[in-house]
Amino acid sequence: MQNGDIARRGLVLLGCGKMGSAMLEGWLKRGLPATSVWVSDPHPSDWLKAQGVRLNEQLPADPAIVLVAVKPQMMTEALPSLVPLGNGGTLFLSVAAGILIDSYERMLGAETPVIRAMPNTPAAVGQGITAIVGNAHASAAQMAQAEELLSAVGGVVRLEAEAQMDAVTGVSGSGPAYVFHMIECLAAAGEAQGLAPELAMTLARATVAGAGALAMQADEDPAQLRRNVTSPNGTTQAGLEVLMDAETGLPPLIKATVAAAADRSRELANG
Repeated sequence: MQNGDIARRGLVLLGCGKMGSAMLEGWLKRGLPATSVWVSDPHPSDWLKAQGVRLNEQLPADPAIVLVAVKPQMMTEALPSLVPLGNGGTLFLSVAAGILIDSYERMLGAETPVIRAMPNTPAAVGQGITAIVGNAHASAAQMAQAEELLSAVGGVVRLEAEAQMDAVTGVSGSGPAYVFHMIECLAAAGEAQGLAPELAMTLARATVAGAGALAMQADEDPAQLRRNVTSPNGTTQAGLEVLMDAETGLPPLIKATVAAAADRSRELANG
């Protein structure tokens, strides 16, 4: 990133909250010069002020990328100043939830290269997963640039169509909250079986974190990993018979959970 197109032309970061800060930290670690980054944020953190970026300065005339990381409700205030950068060679990369590509094309110009991205909160510790999809004006090189930038906070996958973004929201966008709640439930169940609250929470956190790490690193798929832990007629099988019940267990519950989140994502996107 030190000598590439982004370093030469500049990158504009519109909004630098938790997600924006996590990405910026990753880019700087990868060698992107701080002086190549313009950040527009009305309430910059002390950390941001210390990074040496161009903070709330006049923007460059032809930046390689504008990364939109403001909250959706702030979009109508933030984007008008960037209209002169539309319909040109500047890529607009959005991590703002629920804002359709069509909205950017209407605000910035129909020929503006736009890529929409859906990261998730584990990006804050470099363990996120981000799905991206671009419009017809986003070139292969710009898609690759977006992947490079977003890979600083975790994995990146490409979607075939923007309509898939609602399902992504239901699975990975909202998914961390489901897992956090599972940790809560696992710890509460441990307490119910006689464990002290602090011990139960320690065990639950470590179990979920360790299982997730194993699922990412192992050659086997999750189904095989599950079978590896499950001895016939053993304790794990007894627990799984409850959890995997086709009518009352996790399969129908998770299906309904993801569907509810995806449906809400569609509602928000359609106003």
